[in-house]
Amino acid sequence: MNDESMYHDGMRHLQDIRETRPLADRLEQVTVRSTFTAEDRAFISSRPMMFVATADAHGQPECSYKGGLPGFVRVLDDRTLAFPDYDGNGMYRSWGNVLVNPAVGLLFLDFEEPNRLRVNGSAQISADDPLRADFPGAVFIVRVTASTIFPNCPRYIHKMQTVEYSTYAPRPDYVPPVPAWKTFDSFRDALPARDRDDST
Repeated sequence: MNDESMYHDGMRHLQDIRETRPLADRLEQVTVRSTFTAEDRAFISSRPMMFVATADAHGQPECSYKGGLPGFVRVLDDRTLAFPDYDGNGMYRSWGNVLVNPAVGLLFLDFEEPNRLRVNGSAQISADDPLRADFPGAVFIVRVTASTIFPNCPRYIHKMQTVEYSTYAPRPDYVPPVPAWKTFDSFRDALPARDRDDST
C-alpha cells in the first residue's frame, strides 16, 4: 500500500462516531494489500461467481452478478486478474461504465465455508485480448489491475450449498441452451441477427 489512507472524510466521520478509527487503521495495516497472495489466487480461482460494482462518469452506481465455472476468473500476476464477459441481456451497464470510469470493486464469496475477499482497482475491456481464445463463449475480456485487496469478516455470510452450476455457463466443447427470454415475442424482433435463428 502507499502512504495515502484508504479512508476518506465520510468514512472517518462514521469511524469517529463509533470510535473505530484505531481499529480501521489496524485493519488497513494488517489485512490490506496491493498484490495477490497465494491464498488470494487459490480463493479467486475456486469461485464460480462474483459481484461487480461500477459507476458511470457522474458517479451513479451499478452492481451486478457475474458467474461462470470455477476458474473463470484468472489471476495473471501479482496485481492483475482477468475474466470473460459472456453473452447477457445486451444492456452493458457494468462494462459500459468501465469505458467512462474504470474504477471497479469486486466481491468474491464462499457461501459453503464462509469467506469473502474484496478487490478494488481499475478495469479495461477488450474484444481483442489474446486471453479470449482461452475462454469459450467469451465476448470480451475484462482485465482488472488491483489497487487494494483485502478480506472481510465473514460472520454475516449465510451458509449455503451449491446445488449445481448453471447450465448456461460456457465451457469447452459445449453449446449452452438459448435462454427462454430470447424466445419471447416482446424481445424476438429486437435481438441481434446472430440470435434470431437460435431463438426460433
